[in-house]
Amino acid sequence: MRRLPPLSAVRVFEAAARHQNFTAAAAELGMTQAAVSYQIKLLEERLGAALFRREKKRVVLTEAGSRAAPALTRAFDSIDATFAAVRAEDEGLLTVSTSNTFANTWLAWRLGSFQMAHPEMAVRLHTSDAMVDFAADEVDVAVRAGLGPWPDVAQDLLMRIDFTPMCSPSFLAAQGGSLTPADLPRMLLISPQDPWWLWWLQEAGVEVPGGVLRPGVRLDSQAHEGNAAIAGQGMAILTPFFWRNDLAEGRLVRPFAQVSTRDYGYWLVYPEHRRRVPKIARFREWLLAEIAKDRALLA
Repeated sequence: MRRLPPLSAVRVFEAAARHQNFTAAAAELGMTQAAVSYQIKLLEERLGAALFRREKKRVVLTEAGSRAAPALTRAFDSIDATFAAVRAEDEGLLTVSTSNTFANTWLAWRLGSFQMAHPEMAVRLHTSDAMVDFAADEVDVAVRAGLGPWPDVAQDLLMRIDFTPMCSPSFLAAQGGSLTPADLPRMLLISPQDPWWLWWLQEAGVEVPGGVLRPGVRLDSQAHEGNAAIAGQGMAILTPFFWRNDLAEGRLVRPFAQVSTRDYGYWLVYPEHRRRVPKIARFREWLLAEIAKDRALLA
């Protein structure tokens, strides 16, 4: 078991010994000269030995102080070097956690541009639909879906989540080329258990008896549902923002103008106390700019 004196007092002594001056030590540590004197007095009482002699307007190290000071300076230099290495290592890797949908339909396609803009930094993308725990997980920032806000994290709203039915042109042609919302309950729907379907149909004025749609293929993320729709496997309910390129290039079509929302959104979240960490600030600035650019193209 270590029998260490108060480390705050040790730190004050090391600075005072290095400067041979209480006033200079106080300036370095952001303290008053009186506070430096008090900490030195506490340390001397704890050790039972004088560390400084007071001579007129200056202080001089005693023999005990002269023996202790060089070793403590080396120890603090070692501590500083250790944490500098930790800071450098931390700054060299950015870990981003996000849902499978956001990663596969948007972020993974663009993350390379952030990497190219910051070649000194490695970027690791962690995909999971579970909510990240910043206290336990080795994650710097996360993109979280939900209503927000959440306690104990800083957060930026990236976009609201909206949704509308989409399918491939060939699937629509097989249904006669045009549809009304009332046609949907009898059709082959992708992930019909998704509550988005009932919400969209209700807003379209379509009642679903018992609130249960006919069975269909059930997939675990919008990324998979959209790709299944592109392959002609049925009608999927998707967020237009994520599939705008497929819509523009004709791989998907939107049979209906109606777009619904439940006020959910995608948010960038990160620990409040790490708001000013350079790599987090750089990623936040890049992400908000990329989202704004893509939303402008969709408008």
